[in-house]
Order: sequence, then structure tokens, then C-alpha cells
Amino acid sequence: MNKRWKGLLEAVEVLAVALILSLVVRTFILDNRIVPSGSMLPTIQLQDRLLVDKLLFKFSTIERKDIVVFHPTPSSGEKDDLVKRVIGLPGEKIEIKNGHVLVNETALEENYLLDKPDYQYGPVTVPADSYFVLGDNRPASNDSHMWGFLPKENITGKVWVRYWPLSSFGKLDR
Repeated sequence: MNKRWKGLLEAVEVLAVALILSLVVRTFILDNRIVPSGSMLPTIQLQDRLLVDKLLFKFSTIERKDIVVFHPTPSSGEKDDLVKRVIGLPGEKIEIKNGHVLVNETALEENYLLDKPDYQYGPVTVPADSYFVLGDNRPASNDSHMWGFLPKENITGKVWVRYWPLSSFGKLDR
């Protein structure tokens, strides 16, 4: 085989390995998300770019105030994955009244909100292996208060870091 073909074959091999590694990383380890809506304002802006941990979160506990990415439930009417904040954990009683989220009858401190919820909800108890998730932009978010609980198996990862815009680069606050 001449040098030209050998060089071309090596380049194809390098590209194939890079493509396979990229697919493995994106499928199982780390994913990229472009935020399509304002439902998480002011924490996450429209068109922010996020890196989502798809591997390590499987070995950790999902905690209140984690920001997660998930496949929508059929009742949500959505087709693309969503980004919301975990508010209620399995077994907890959730109620929204007078502009406050109550978890087991205690008001949740939420310093990340611009506007308090202008609706009433519950009380409801979060079932086992499910979560209650809300967008930070409560008046404009299609979330658990509209379509119910999020099954654990729908969660694909936790938001790890915002990488764009560069002026907002960093981990997201809980």
C-alpha cells in the first residue's frame, strides 16, 4: 500500500475512533442542552448552553433543588426533554398556596424566584420513585403543578454546568 493510501486510512481510523468516543460520551456520560424556553428564568436564560451529567447522577441521590433534565410524561403534552428544579421528594406532602411552596407544611425557601406562584395546588403526596418538579419561572412553566409527578426513570441527568454564555460560565446554584 502506498503512503498516500496509508495516510488516508489512518485519518479515517482516527475520525472513526473520535466519532465513537463522542457518541459514547454523549449517550452515557455527558450531554449538551440548549435551553429552548424561559421556564427556568432567572436561573437559566433562554438559549443558555448546559452540560448535563448522565453518569454520576445515577450513583447519587436526587435532592431537593437539584436541576434535572428528563423525558416528558405523556400528560405534559411536550415531546422534547425538559429542564426543571426538583421540589418534592418521594413521600413528601406538597402544597402551593398564598405564593409559597409548602413541603410537609413548611414553607420552602426559594431565593432563586423572580415571581412567586400565582396559583393554588394540592396538598398531594409524592409517590415512591417519583418527584415533584417546578420551573423557576412559576407563572410560565409547564411542570408538575400542571401534569403531575415525574417518574424517576424519566430523569436522564442533572444539570452540571452552564458553559454559554461565557459570562455566566459555572455550576448552577441549588
